Amino acid sequence: MKYFLIAGEASGDLHASNLIAALREKDAHAVFVGMGGDKMAGQGCRLVQDYRQMAFMGVVAVLSNLHKVYRNFQIAKHSLLDERPDILVLVDYPSFNLRMAAFCRKHLPKTRIVYYIPPKVWAWKTWRIHKIARLSDEILGIFPFEPAFYARYGYSCRYVGNPTADSIRAWQSQQKRTDLDDEKQPVIALLPGSRRSEISHCLPTMLAAAREVVRQQPQVKVVVTAAPGVEDSFYEPMLDGATLTHDTYLLLSKARVAVVNSGTATLETALLGCPETAVYHIAASRFFGKKVVDWFKHHLFKDGYFTLVNILTKRETIKELIAEQFTQEKIATELSRLLSDEPYRKQMQEQFAALRTLLGDQPAAQTAAQTILE
Repeated sequence: MKYFLIAGEASGDLHASNLIAALREKDAHAVFVGMGGDKMAGQGCRLVQDYRQMAFMGVVAVLSNLHKVYRNFQIAKHSLLDERPDILVLVDYPSFNLRMAAFCRKHLPKTRIVYYIPPKVWAWKTWRIHKIARLSDEILGIFPFEPAFYARYGYSCRYVGNPTADSIRAWQSQQKRTDLDDEKQPVIALLPGSRRSEISHCLPTMLAAAREVVRQQPQVKVVVTAAPGVEDSFYEPMLDGATLTHDTYLLLSKARVAVVNSGTATLETALLGCPETAVYHIAASRFFGKKVVDWFKHHLFKDGYFTLVNILTKRETIKELIAEQFTQEKIATELSRLLSDEPYRKQMQEQFAALRTLLGDQPAAQTAAQTILE
């Protein structure tokens, strides 16, 4: 069996690599080709393009790299026609992957198309659900409410487990108790995101808020997480005494509180049991203020929530400070409460425990592999 996998970001590279490993366990003679990164290559996937040449986010980035975007489409099209895979596995990355699914459906009708980790159509761009379902032979979701959401539109989706929860369980099983001993001083963890643009927009405000808390509580230490692929020198001009770390899970397992740029990191923080607040920068909020937040909540996000943690728990488990609410003062206020209000912390951590139960313990990659082979 020959598989062609497309992952356009670091997280997709990780999840695709785990899927490759699971498929190889069940099919030792499988051949893997695709677009991804080092982790996929490490599992024996022959890469036709590295995802770092594909990860253009936002209108400005895409427009300024149109020639590269076009080249990536051409590489993918020619590679699919050359390889003629039995199965095309798409991993998130919807703008690119949906176009490749349409191309494959037209030119390689015998190739089975599997969407593993489909786009978050339940949060925004719901109209995409019809295209995803029409182009996919199998949709393998990673959130437990996705099958019901797809069924509402008459489509099938299978929940295979959550790879983020899998990653954390695997990490926790490898840790020694001594590695997780509490710090002598309480730690504020700052997770400013994975892309340079969001780090530049978020980190200065996050740091200013943390320093405001430190002035009131000098025993508190501030630690910033570095994103894969972003060199330390990019952070250094902003740190001003804060510590930088590359071990996010270890930091969150020790930290007293965290400020997290909205995304999968909010879910990781919750699953590691660290009380948190989520932030998100929206440039337009400087001009339109609360109207921007209201529009996003009512038109784009499931149940009016912005973060995965609140969407999954269906309540404001963690405070969301987005757009015009993303200010130094509001972050500092929430941090102070998270540090000192024990009933508030306990209630949040109880919701985190319920979230772990909700996601279950079925291994996503292994379940997905079994489904694909069935």
